[in-house]
Amino acid sequence: MQARRFDLIAFDWDGTLFDSTAIITRCIQEAVRDVGGTVPTDTAASFVIGMALPQALAHAAPDVPRERYPDLAARYRVHYMQHQNDIVLFPGVLELLRALKEQQILLTVATGKSRRGLDEALRVVELQGLFDGSRTADETAGKPHPRMLHELMREFDVAPERLLMVGDTTHDLQMALNAGCPSVGVGYGAHPHGEFAALRPLFVAHSVRELHDWLLAPA
Repeated sequence: MQARRFDLIAFDWDGTLFDSTAIITRCIQEAVRDVGGTVPTDTAASFVIGMALPQALAHAAPDVPRERYPDLAARYRVHYMQHQNDIVLFPGVLELLRALKEQQILLTVATGKSRRGLDEALRVVELQGLFDGSRTADETAGKPHPRMLHELMREFDVAPERLLMVGDTTHDLQMALNAGCPSVGVGYGAHPHGEFAALRPLFVAHSVRELHDWLLAPA
């Protein structure tokens, strides 16, 4: 077995493992339209992907009164539920996860999704048994606060330098930086990869194939 650079890899979910960016962007826009707010652009709506839902919607719809936030969140959930079965894993993700498991690397999820939402997604047959742990935004602090990664490090007794965060947004990479952990950015998700450099990722993958090859390369 090759030497491993990392003992634990924490993956973001939407835009990193699941091809969900376009659908989430549209659901945010429709929710804002439903409550009478100014509909955000695609760029503004996709920027908030990865944040905890209340924070994300507040950022995407700054002209919506605070007392309407529960309605905004409810409308987002309605639109998302209508499309959740249209969201699929990026091609090559299952092969990547299985290859990492064969290397006995711990695999976890650190996501802005709710616990309920993540648990529903993890019921997909192909994902059974692949992840060793997870953290969601509604059970700990949302990104870019480092608490998700701190909790995973404590749970699995892994030092910061041995945990790698993989994500498609600046929120993911900033969380890793805040936690003292290395990171890898993926350039096929919600945020333009040109914004990643200041957050010092070890690598930026522009496809799942590139991510696979980098993660599985000999140390």
